[in-house]
Amino acid sequence: MISEKKPLIGILPLYDSIKKSLWMYPGYPEGITAAGGIPVILSILNQEEDIEAIADRLDGFVFSGGQDVDPQYYGEALLRFSNEIYPPRDQLELRLLRAVMNRDKPIFGVCRGLQLINVALGGTLYQDIDQQVKREFQIQHFQQNNYEFPVHQVNIEKNSRLYEIIGTETIRVNSMHHQAIAHLSPQLIAAAASGDGLVEAVEIRDLTFGLAVQWHPEFLWQQDDNTLKIMRAFIEAGRKKMR
Repeated sequence: MISEKKPLIGILPLYDSIKKSLWMYPGYPEGITAAGGIPVILSILNQEEDIEAIADRLDGFVFSGGQDVDPQYYGEALLRFSNEIYPPRDQLELRLLRAVMNRDKPIFGVCRGLQLINVALGGTLYQDIDQQVKREFQIQHFQQNNYEFPVHQVNIEKNSRLYEIIGTETIRVNSMHHQAIAHLSPQLIAAAASGDGLVEAVEIRDLTFGLAVQWHPEFLWQQDDNTLKIMRAFIEAGRKKMR
């Protein structure tokens, strides 16, 4: 019996500035595998032809979490309450995102990935939620540990692709971010928000599958069916793009 081919999914790497090394939370590749794909952890590429080749050869891309996006890309100086940046990763992801979108390959963004996508498409960020956002309800957006446990609710737009995938208007998610979308790119649709009004999920207009979430599914998929549904929808979109 011939088994169905699995899509190859590129995962953007995390960078440890102390050890000067690339690394990856196992929940990313393990989740991709569980959802039916083959994970491929990428390196920090800097040659345009290599970036274009990767965009050609792989079937979908995960823009993962990590350091803050350099605010120069949305026209701001680095403020004192911003965290570490890593310019080589910014440069790679901005170029790769454009190449992937040009090919209409599936995109799934996580935390920093959502923020990077918004910036790349002309949006801006709050460099620190607690310092820059006045909120009536002070939801904690950066839980300290136990990332496999959800800590707050998000509300999903009923006309969104996200709602179509999971079929519910509210879910509970984990949360590990100190930045958030300030001005939403006109090329994005807000698909979900937290109770204090911050954008928690976006969809890329005019892309067959372009979804990004502010929470961390790499820690949730093993015990949360909604998370696994999202990952399976992403993998299925990748399968449809296979040659």
